[in-house]
Amino acid sequence: MRFDLTDLKLFLHVVEAGSITAGAERMHLAVAAASTRIRNMEIELGTPLLNRERQGVHPTPAGRTLVHHARQMLQQAERMRAELGEYADGLKGHVRLLSNTNALTEFLPEPLSNFLTSHPQVNIDLEERLSDEIVAAVADGKADIGIVAGTEDVTGLEVFPFRVDRFVLVTSPTHALAAKDRIAFVEALDSDFVGLDRASSLQRFLSDKAERIGRRLKLRVQLRSFDAVCRMVAGNVGVGVVPETTAARNMRTMDLHVIELSDEWALRNLMICVRSLRDLPIYAQDLVKSLAQPLDMEMWVSRAEGQS
Repeated sequence: MRFDLTDLKLFLHVVEAGSITAGAERMHLAVAAASTRIRNMEIELGTPLLNRERQGVHPTPAGRTLVHHARQMLQQAERMRAELGEYADGLKGHVRLLSNTNALTEFLPEPLSNFLTSHPQVNIDLEERLSDEIVAAVADGKADIGIVAGTEDVTGLEVFPFRVDRFVLVTSPTHALAAKDRIAFVEALDSDFVGLDRASSLQRFLSDKAERIGRRLKLRVQLRSFDAVCRMVAGNVGVGVVPETTAARNMRTMDLHVIELSDEWALRNLMICVRSLRDLPIYAQDLVKSLAQPLDMEMWVSRAEGQS
């Protein structure tokens, strides 16, 4: 079969995006060139790989088989490139990392900065997702590393502790709820909320929690960061749900009242998950090692040595 790595990457992007146009954009190819490459793959195999419909494309049974093998081949190519990297200047590794909202905003910036500084030839594709979406993406090979809430079912994946954090409710000192020190999330639903934008996995999570009990969040404004939420809350625009670390940091400069949430989901044990540590490229293994909690380093090292 005369497929090259570009063909395989293009096909995966097209399937994941559900569109030849979107897949071509991800590969920086003209749509006509992308269509020709996929058509030539189908001619070479003698069978359609995509069902083309007005709403987009989705893989045929043959296409799904190709997706499975393409991911394995591209992962193998990444591992080969990593192991040869010390002999080939200019080659760069690429890690696909998915994270939920509070890990992304509160805990990842510093360790990721340190890792990228010490690994100048590695690029990281970082994307925010809901924890259950991250687990599915890692299990399917669409992501190399995920950071998820510890409550997720990660059966079949290898996991490492990342960090522990807690969600709290923040209000202004003059808000009606400021007399309380601990409440359930449902007790705050009569209040106006300051939230994150619609793309935030946390905002979708909170909206879902409210809808499951037949309520809706009364969002007055949606912002792009937890710090911006705290500034609006300090101005008595509404209440907000933020990580405890964010609240503690912003209380130094803002007039905020912090209320503990009694809901079980408010306590967040964040976990790193991968399909198989030993099957990741060396630089991706280094990233897991740098992100895992310091207390987990001894366990990590012993696992790695036992698998080598």
